[in-house]
Amino acid sequence: MTFALPWAGLESAMLAGVRMAAFLVIAPPFAHRGIPGRIKAMLAVVLGLLVAPRARASADPTDIGFFIGQLVMQVVIGAALGFLVALVFAAVQSAGALLDLFAGFQMAAAFDPLNQTSGAQLQRLYQMTATVLLFASDGYQIVITGLVRTFDVIPLGTPLDLAATAAASADGLTGMFVAALQVAGPLAVVLFLADVGLGLLTRVAPALNAFALGFPLKILLTLSLGGMAYLALPGLVDALTDDAVRTVIGVSP
Repeated sequence: MTFALPWAGLESAMLAGVRMAAFLVIAPPFAHRGIPGRIKAMLAVVLGLLVAPRARASADPTDIGFFIGQLVMQVVIGAALGFLVALVFAAVQSAGALLDLFAGFQMAAAFDPLNQTSGAQLQRLYQMTATVLLFASDGYQIVITGLVRTFDVIPLGTPLDLAATAAASADGLTGMFVAALQVAGPLAVVLFLADVGLGLLTRVAPALNAFALGFPLKILLTLSLGGMAYLALPGLVDALTDDAVRTVIGVSP
């Protein structure tokens, strides 16, 4: 008795799984160090098997050299798409970093081994909150759906359009700064005006210690008014999820 392996389907599943794995390693929320690598690998294999009928490869499975080249290409495509998604969601972390900068919390920055980043309290709080919201609101499913739809715009065997990727990266970088300013901008302006007021107060009454008054005042303003910026995170994460899907799908040759 002989068995014939479906080489075309197996090749499609392997190529799709490689793109999925490269994406999951970089894109949030799957890039979080709290998710074990075995879970990411298993999820990539399962998604690759599910997407294989949709992403049918047209190459000759006996051409080993071409197949290895396709594997490298899928790694590059998955990593590029994951980077675009990470760039979109970096707006939340940037908003927290901006608040830490104006509030003076950057002096207490520490290394976070889970996220492999160095940041202060608000930056880490905003980043963890965004990760929780992506899982609690099923936003990760929308991200995976967008990744699956990339096999329609970038089929297996089609190279990545570097011009479109560069344009999407530039737009994502601009959108990251805009979204961070929209969330942290009002409180940052308040903290800046508090610094200006303390400077003027020091000019009027030089005997007052601006440093002794400045730190407690800015901490009080940050904790009192920071809740308004924190309440904007659910809406921001929802909007960023839609932007991430549009960005990923928009990278087409």
